[in-house]
Amino acid sequence: MIRLEPFTPADFPQLIAWVKDEQLMMNWSGAMFSFPLTPASLAWYIEDTNELPTSDAFVYKAVDTATGATVGHISLGGLSRKNRSARISRVLVGDMQARGRGIGQAMVTAVLRIGFEQLNLHRIELGVYSFNEAAIRCYQKSGLTIEGVSRDILLYEGAYWSLVEMSMLEDEWYAQGLPAATGQAALACLA
Repeated sequence: MIRLEPFTPADFPQLIAWVKDEQLMMNWSGAMFSFPLTPASLAWYIEDTNELPTSDAFVYKAVDTATGATVGHISLGGLSRKNRSARISRVLVGDMQARGRGIGQAMVTAVLRIGFEQLNLHRIELGVYSFNEAAIRCYQKSGLTIEGVSRDILLYEGAYWSLVEMSMLEDEWYAQGLPAATGQAALACLA
C-alpha cells in the first residue's frame, strides 16, 4: 500500500503545495512553522535527520507502492535513546485522492514498526487536536491508546485547541502479532 522514504529537498514543493492555508498548517505542525511553508523552513526541519545512529528525528514521505506517487508525510522525532522513546508528529495524508483509503493508518503503522522493530523503542507517543476525530480514530485503529487531554493548549484565531495525548508501548506493539519488516524494505525506511 505505502512505503516510507526519507523526506528530502526534492519533496519540499509537494509538501508546500499540500499545506495551502494557515489552519491546516497549524493542525499539521502546531506552532513549529509560520505560514506559508518555505524551502528554507523545511531545510531547517530536516537538518540532521534520517542519519543512523546519530539523528534524534526521522522524517518521511509516504509513497503509494502501486503508483509511485507521494501521498503523505510523517515524522518520528524527539528520540530519547536513554528512555527508548520518541514522538510521532506532522502526520499528513496530503493527496486528497488518497484520503479515506487507510493511508494514514498505514503510515502510522509503518513508523511504529520502524520505532519498535528497528530503533528498539519502548514507548512511542503522539498528540492530536481533539477536534480531529478522524485522526484519533485512525491512531486508535493503529493500536495507540488515549492517555489524556491537555486542555486549551493552543490559542488559534481566538479559540483554544485541546490536545489528545496517545501512546503505544513495545509490548502492545508485539501483542498485535503483525509480521516483522524484513530485508531491504525495512532498511530503506532508515536510509
